[in-house]
Amino acid sequence: MALKDSKKQIGKNKNFCQSLAHALQGIWALITEERNFRFHVFASAFAFIMGIILKIDINGWLWIATAMFVVIAAEVLNTIVETVVDLIVDNHYSILAKKAKDVAAGGVLISALFAVIIGCLIFIPSFFKLIR
Repeated sequence: MALKDSKKQIGKNKNFCQSLAHALQGIWALITEERNFRFHVFASAFAFIMGIILKIDINGWLWIATAMFVVIAAEVLNTIVETVVDLIVDNHYSILAKKAKDVAAGGVLISALFAVIIGCLIFIPSFFKLIR
């Protein structure tokens, strides 16, 4: 069953191209529907540009890339948790649903704090080297 068929796919993907198309649709959904995901992508782009301007070394790039991808991955997982919880509770309040969403959001916050610490450890010394 191809993606262009009018029927909705409910079975397993038939080939790599179909899997790739679904993955790209998921990324597009993140970009178009998730404000915080867009914020983290822009923050990552800013860190990337700062890395170029400050001419950080390969070790700095490895840490910055790790921090960027950890935050983006945490945001993806947070979106998954929120979506599945919303699907399950169907607009009814549940203390367990709240806890799941709060914990997922906390994971994003922890990863973002990790990224800020990494950014400070790498960019601040690089900035002072540049202005000397």
